[in-house]
Amino acid sequence: MTDRKDIHNSEVPVLCQSCEARHRGICGALDPEQLVELAKHTRQVHQDSGSELVADSEEISSFANVTRGVVKLTKMLADGRQQVIGLQFAPDFLGRPFAEESKLSAEAASDVNLCKIPRKALEGMMKKSPELEHRLLMQTLKELDEAREWMVTLGRKTASEKVASFLFMIATNIDPTINLDEMTSTEFELPLTRVDIADFLGLTVETVSRQLTKLRKDGVIQIEHNRNFIVPNVERLELRCG
Repeated sequence: MTDRKDIHNSEVPVLCQSCEARHRGICGALDPEQLVELAKHTRQVHQDSGSELVADSEEISSFANVTRGVVKLTKMLADGRQQVIGLQFAPDFLGRPFAEESKLSAEAASDVNLCKIPRKALEGMMKKSPELEHRLLMQTLKELDEAREWMVTLGRKTASEKVASFLFMIATNIDPTINLDEMTSTEFELPLTRVDIADFLGLTVETVSRQLTKLRKDGVIQIEHNRNFIVPNVERLELRCG
């Protein structure tokens, strides 16, 4: 893990100027003066793929904006089994304000960059900034809507539609700089193993592999070196989502 000190100019902190969390995430609710104040407390952190970011039942001392990469959220059952319950992408917010301890585990599914914010600093700013509190509420509601949609995917879609829906979610979220209205094709490195995908979709590993092979044979996707995925036509992949 490496830290990088933030640098400021007279208006907006330099690192904040191109940060997707600022433009589309919670920091978009802050004016330049508030960003400078928040940046005094933040630090930029890189975590390698597979690193634990948050442990289940861990005391919460900080939050983070995801600025690059994919975070895997999991819940451990009493018998030791693990369930993947969600994915986070830039500029999602990692953590639950005003909670004493975490209710799940978070792991870097790929190499990730985080902008870590001490709990006291963020919760203090929320009390002073209704806009920031509103932005956090909107992000929470967005995650709730996504969770409900994913319940439909898990409960009603076929195995083929589930795998296509998973790939479409990755394709349209993994790069926060892409304009979705203009995206016709894309390429990405799959952030989860086939075991994790099967866990996330409620399928067997064999079923996931069969459906990926079918999508590849149908020309919907191309697979290079097992983890590099190419989607020549994003609309065609979306149609396979059911």
